[in-house]
Amino acid sequence: MTSENVDRRGFLKRAGLLGAAAAAGGPVLGARPAEASGIELDIDLGLLFGRERYQWLAGDHHIHTQYSYDAMYTVDRIVGGGRRNGADWMVITDHGHATHEKSSVESTSKDVLAAQRKYRDTLLWQGMEWNVPGAEHATLFFQAGANQAAKLREFERNFDWRLTGTEAGTPANEAKALAAIRWLVEQERTGQIHAPVVLINHPLRNGRVSPHELRALRDAAPGIVIGMEGAPGAQADGFPVPLGNGQGHRGGYGNSPGANSWAGFPAEAYRTYGGFDWSVAKVGGLWDSMLAEGKPWWITSNSDVHYGRGDTLVRPQVPDGWYDGTGKYPDPIETGVKQFFPPYADFYPAEFSRTYVGATRRSYEGVLEGLRAGRVWVNHGGLVDALEVGARGGWGDTATLGGRLRVRRGDSVTVVVSARLASQPNGGGSIPRLARLDLISGPVTGKCDPDTVSAPGTRVVDSFEPRWAPGRHVTFRHTFRNVREPFYVRVRGTDGKRHADGGIEPIADVVGQANPYEDMWCYANPIFVDVR
Repeated sequence: MTSENVDRRGFLKRAGLLGAAAAAGGPVLGARPAEASGIELDIDLGLLFGRERYQWLAGDHHIHTQYSYDAMYTVDRIVGGGRRNGADWMVITDHGHATHEKSSVESTSKDVLAAQRKYRDTLLWQGMEWNVPGAEHATLFFQAGANQAAKLREFERNFDWRLTGTEAGTPANEAKALAAIRWLVEQERTGQIHAPVVLINHPLRNGRVSPHELRALRDAAPGIVIGMEGAPGAQADGFPVPLGNGQGHRGGYGNSPGANSWAGFPAEAYRTYGGFDWSVAKVGGLWDSMLAEGKPWWITSNSDVHYGRGDTLVRPQVPDGWYDGTGKYPDPIETGVKQFFPPYADFYPAEFSRTYVGATRRSYEGVLEGLRAGRVWVNHGGLVDALEVGARGGWGDTATLGGRLRVRRGDSVTVVVSARLASQPNGGGSIPRLARLDLISGPVTGKCDPDTVSAPGTRVVDSFEPRWAPGRHVTFRHTFRNVREPFYVRVRGTDGKRHADGGIEPIADVVGQANPYEDMWCYANPIFVDVR
């Protein structure tokens, strides 16, 4: 592996970060150059990253088909497309809806089983996009064998706000959402279902899931409600003319507060930043405030595909009420003409957004274990081919993404970040260039007010600018010396094309001018450091 640290101090000085870190009383960036240099030979990279244990499997947990009231693809078509784009695992998540519960679930099950037989090297689940009472949407999936359809319908019938009239953001409806989570817990405990997973979708698109709801859902079942979409789907919605309509919002984040929105979110929370949700993109924001509690809360990315940008398929014209009567649209038809305008605002699974899961084996159980453990990083536009993060304590213990490293007070902790630079052109027609990796750290301060949205102690503690060459490995390290209190670290990377003036933070995507290939980021889940 090649070790690089190109003009790190000069870059940070230009960005105004060197003085800011000193003023904050934290580690002065660049004050000890030896602490952010090449890897020492005594660090076992295989052990540190789990390279001998983990396969990094790319996937997508938010996918729609002709069984959704606003989509068109057959299960076979969308799974085949995801497979061609390199997806190892996928979850079919059609919208909760009275017609879906009545007419669609069993038919979807048959199509999923057929796709599983056809694409045997692809791990495929049937789930649903749950309309969460008192909030908005979430991915839900589990395994139930021959009872899969029946259990999905039972959940949908009893706990989806479209079927239960519990949409409004009231305490009673929030309690209904918690009752749904308790149902999943009990169903798993009694062996009715296996390994349920819930991920909050596009969390701040409409501001309808409050910080206290996120925390309550997480705390009700931390092994089930494991995180949220750090970046939403519909990443192609902001393409400018002539490849778009010049009016779309990347990720579909073009909304403003409504009757059911939480009043504490600022106006900027309703936009994406480099394609990522404000809760994640803002250093010291909502995601960091949850990590500062020391509790697992993971991020993912996905396609949320309804209509793939540039596809030549169209949904046939049908009479009004067709879906309500059948629970399914007719198979799409071929036109030979590429479609770029609404509603064609999505990418196919794994075409642009990928969620990489560190699995001990290529299997359903392997992916589930990796997701629940937080061994996850997300990538846009193939910005990097691979990303690994590990931490090592003074006694040689190690941890990787989603893990906990336990050290003694006064020990040193070394964080190692390794990336393999992109080697192939992406859908934008060029090989992406990673411009910078940022190491972000914040103190773990414990339980907080449930509606907290900030973590003032979190900041970028180090940045690295690799020299670019296709397919090259670059590796960096940063050492925290004389550790006194618990903290966490996380990593992000960028192509460096759009930043806040005079700084390095992502900026809001511009309406109708947000080519996703011109502002790409990758994010990794945290590593916690516990001090004893």
